[in-house]
Amino acid sequence: MDHDSFLTEHRELTRRFFLQAGALGFAATQLANFGFADEKPTEEKQSPAPVKRTKPEKAGVRPEPYFTPSVDFRDVSRGKPLPHSLPDEKKREVGLTRETWQLEVLADPDNPAKLGRPLTKEAGTALNFEALLKLAEKHAVRFPKVMTCLNLGCPLGMGLWEGVPLRDVIWLTQPRENLRRVFYYGYHNDDPKQMFRSSLPIGRILEDPYDLPPVILCYKLNGEWLDAERGGPVRVVVPEAYGFKSIKWLTHVVLTNLAHANDTYAEQNNDVDSPLKTFAASISVPREAKAGQPIPVSGYAQVGISGLKKVQVWAASEADTLPEGDPYFTKAPWMDAELLPVPKQWSGLNEGKVPPDTHGFDQSGAPKTWPMRLTNTHWAAVLPGLPKGDYIFRCRTIDAQGHAQPMPRPFRKSGHSTIEMVEFKVVD
Repeated sequence: MDHDSFLTEHRELTRRFFLQAGALGFAATQLANFGFADEKPTEEKQSPAPVKRTKPEKAGVRPEPYFTPSVDFRDVSRGKPLPHSLPDEKKREVGLTRETWQLEVLADPDNPAKLGRPLTKEAGTALNFEALLKLAEKHAVRFPKVMTCLNLGCPLGMGLWEGVPLRDVIWLTQPRENLRRVFYYGYHNDDPKQMFRSSLPIGRILEDPYDLPPVILCYKLNGEWLDAERGGPVRVVVPEAYGFKSIKWLTHVVLTNLAHANDTYAEQNNDVDSPLKTFAASISVPREAKAGQPIPVSGYAQVGISGLKKVQVWAASEADTLPEGDPYFTKAPWMDAELLPVPKQWSGLNEGKVPPDTHGFDQSGAPKTWPMRLTNTHWAAVLPGLPKGDYIFRCRTIDAQGHAQPMPRPFRKSGHSTIEMVEFKVVD
């Protein structure tokens, strides 16, 4: 999606809000002045980790379509060469097509769980795509989820994911005892040094706490077969987790008596057990505004595991002295933004409708709660007119528990939550 069409869609999404706020006319004149960050972040002494403004071309933050088309997802795949870039003949050879895909589910040789019937290629019991779809006839689930990288501040894309609960495949192996954890990995160019694995405790796989959807072996995105770039033919999707838990090009699930995580990301000094955080970022803030005129702003929020109560905004003069000992600006004069309503059309899906029996939606296709956890939502606000000068705009979330961003988990190794900073000018 190009820059002009992005602004057109965002204008349509926020039009009603700005009309009700009495700032539509001014907002329309300002759309041409909406700016996005340069490559270098804005620096400020009071902020422990300043970040650049979100750019519109990044996937997953667009107001329309709500569900990101597969081709528009941002890609952070690993591998040399990238597995999805392999020639079709090579994909067929290594099992990266629906016709040739096979999944082995077996015991960890170093810390084995006791299994009655491992699923292996050698024994001819490995799970193929046809058998997976047979399981799907009774057990298929779908749910909305934003896919986000642990170490990036912008979602990769927002999808409706469909698949079979991983537990239904694990039960096929007839596990008996010494099963404490599951780790899994995908195709890695037959190079052990390129292996990228993730893991989960068996308890999370066997049941779904806190009304979460199940961990799935995913084969569809937005109602279409999962393509190779998105991890097809089959990938793992963990609803509440960052993207590194949702391994692409799945080939192996290993059942182990290991008591601790053995994720590749753990070896790279990341927190591998931290679920999605709640945070806000801007989409549209004018580079310049007229003195004394209202200033329309808008953006999105990632709704993490702790939910979302509100988004707040604040514009501070660069000439002001900020209180010491308040790195997260808890004493600032924040004002509430408005969370934008449920989309009228669930764009990106067939006929714009959410299929029946989708987790989080009722039978009419309406969300049971709004905003929905583990997804994106959008917000808008009108700042009061300001005197001439240089300003910094910030936005933050208040989660459903009352924690103001970046709390309750401000640490970078467990996912992005830094309060964004955007510079703008007010002129005569």
